[in-house]
Amino acid sequence: MDTICLVEDNEKVSSFIKKGLNEHKYDVDITATGEAALEMLTRKNYNLLILDIMLPGMSGIELCVQIRKTQPLLPILMLSALGTIDDKVNGLKSGADDYLLKPFHFNELLARIEALLRRKKVTEEEEHILSFGGLKLNTWTKTAEREGQQIILTAKEYSLLELFIQHPAKLLSREFIMEKVWGISFDTGTNMVDVYVNYLRNKIQKGFDKKLIHTVIGMGYILKD
Repeated sequence: MDTICLVEDNEKVSSFIKKGLNEHKYDVDITATGEAALEMLTRKNYNLLILDIMLPGMSGIELCVQIRKTQPLLPILMLSALGTIDDKVNGLKSGADDYLLKPFHFNELLARIEALLRRKKVTEEEEHILSFGGLKLNTWTKTAEREGQQIILTAKEYSLLELFIQHPAKLLSREFIMEKVWGISFDTGTNMVDVYVNYLRNKIQKGFDKKLIHTVIGMGYILKD
């Protein structure tokens, strides 16, 4: 069940919204002030925030600016009776994702909420997929594939490949790789990095035309297409 934080000081409006959203299987918490909303957001993870602009104390604009400092991806729907172009622009510039003018029909509010939640889901799915040159890493399931072909990796091989994909076209020294993947300082007496890079190469390059991990003699390795 998606959870929504509603910041609205008009009790009649907040009750109307909460009742309708509860009927559509949304969990809704209500507060009447921006200060209380900030406190609630530190104690609970919400899927979406609905806030009125005209609030006692901290305005909805100020609240939105504060929230964006710590939660840049939280979908925010702003409600307001202020309907000029400047009002809407100010609301969106403060960090709101959408702006709905009062009075509104509940079905329009519901459609706006559903659209914002769909967009959030797509964004989250995109963010946990890393890709480069036909390679795809799923950072949630810790799995890899190249051009649709699944690649079975050990934990260290996965960590090594993730490091390369996070730094595409950048020369990575053996010292840097050892520190990031193994969490230890580089020992010049070991060839551990070279061994694991070769393991990884065999798995992600065998059977494919293009090589992706290249050696820079005396300096390290680079992932490039």
